[in-house]
Amino acid sequence: MSILDTIVAEKRREITRLPSGAVSASQLRAVMDVRSDHRDFVAALRKPPFGSIALIAEVKKASPSAGVICPNFDPVRIAQDYETAGASCLSVLTDEKFFQGSLEYLRAIRLKVKLPLLRKDFIIDERQILEAIEWGADAILLIVAILSDRDLKHFHDLAAQAGLAVLVEAHDDAELDRAIAAGAGLIGINNRDLKTFKVDLGTTERLALRLQSSFSTSRPVLVAESGIHNRADVERLARCGVQAILVGESLVRESKIGAKVAELLEK
Repeated sequence: MSILDTIVAEKRREITRLPSGAVSASQLRAVMDVRSDHRDFVAALRKPPFGSIALIAEVKKASPSAGVICPNFDPVRIAQDYETAGASCLSVLTDEKFFQGSLEYLRAIRLKVKLPLLRKDFIIDERQILEAIEWGADAILLIVAILSDRDLKHFHDLAAQAGLAVLVEAHDDAELDRAIAAGAGLIGINNRDLKTFKVDLGTTERLALRLQSSFSTSRPVLVAESGIHNRADVERLARCGVQAILVGESLVRESKIGAKVAELLEK
């Protein structure tokens, strides 16, 4: 069993603790409408404050592959440092068992920063979408590898109708085709193979070409994820049409987050 299979199995146990019942788009929208501060995740990516590439900076304490990345972890301080440094959006890990994240971090961060927030987790049930909104997310992640075509399309449409942005994550050609078929307007290419954990930026380069050939106009916003460590990596990804990067590990390892963000964005 791969680590991804193990994580999904744990998620299936976790969702049994959520209130039962179907979730409708109108129900999600009603919860979204309670908020006084709508934050447009996609619009923020389309207009980065520095240069041509937007940064989704990730609030991340640990991972299954690297263990604890940031021992002195203060999620709110990190989020504020990202905002000050020029990130366009934030990604907040909410998985507890494998990434030492928390929904509490999402809520606490929303109170202290004004950037749009992505709930980064393994969503396999529509009730997790409701949960994401209740705790302060403006966007959710849907991982193609762990969803059927039916669930991918259903979750994507449900979230979009509620006003959430949806980052649909693919790892290979077949998954990219499925993301496109689901109607994704925001596609993430994860350079990390979730079975072997090998990282290769060539994954984004290859799939970006495939994406370009699939759309003559109005292409989805393309986000590169994982394996981005320096300005050379950012420039390499920009050349193949990437509009945003999602970076976590190489940022939270730094004692001076602002300086690292400045390097990546060439401020």
